[in-house]
Amino acid sequence: MKRKLTLLFFSFLIGISFAKAQNWANGIDDDKFNWGYSFQYVSAQYKIWKNPNWRDPFFDANGDQQTEGLKSISSNPTAGFAIGFVGNRKIANNLDLRSTPSLVFTERKINYSYIIGDPIEKKVNATMIDLPLGLKLKSDRLMNFRAYMLGGLKYSIDMASGKKQDNSLAFDEMSKFVNNQKTFLSYEAGVGMDFYFSFFKMSTELKVSQSFKNLIIHENTAFAQPIDKAKLRHFTFSLFFE
Repeated sequence: MKRKLTLLFFSFLIGISFAKAQNWANGIDDDKFNWGYSFQYVSAQYKIWKNPNWRDPFFDANGDQQTEGLKSISSNPTAGFAIGFVGNRKIANNLDLRSTPSLVFTERKINYSYIIGDPIEKKVNATMIDLPLGLKLKSDRLMNFRAYMLGGLKYSIDMASGKKQDNSLAFDEMSKFVNNQKTFLSYEAGVGMDFYFSFFKMSTELKVSQSFKNLIIHENTAFAQPIDKAKLRHFTFSLFFE
């Protein structure tokens, strides 16, 4: 009995060694095209540039003062998520053309702190369709692991912006909204790792993107007037399964 247990133990160790030694999901590297799906954690915030007179109190069209002087304007990261697909077109052994269209659910925040009075937080809810296209530069495969970096462009459509709030209908100045552009283009760059399993490949990826243009629609409101421009920045952690 003891001899059988010893034999079974060594057989188990040999099996593990063999599994580690073989290249799993090897055929995926030979395909010209492959696809999969993705799950993403998204952190969103604005990079804000202020107008020269951003600290001044805001006066409405009638000349009535609506706010005190500003002390600061900031945007803190807020969490969101995305689901989507990945399409990969092999160009060379170490280079792929890649697209990862996604449906993104995020919330952006701008915080206004005044010299007198309580701070005000303005939220911008966004449901976006992201359409990125980039190049994936891969290292040589080492057993069941490969590292890569990528860069490209991303076109975004904010579906929620179709429900823009008409600030002329707002009850008062403090209830007005910060409206955003519906479509915009961003540049993005990131790094990741491919892990090969028996029947699929899993990739982990960390990516940063920033819009080329200002997203804030310039309206004569207490919240849009102090801002010269605000570009959207995303930090994204992704899991891809192909």
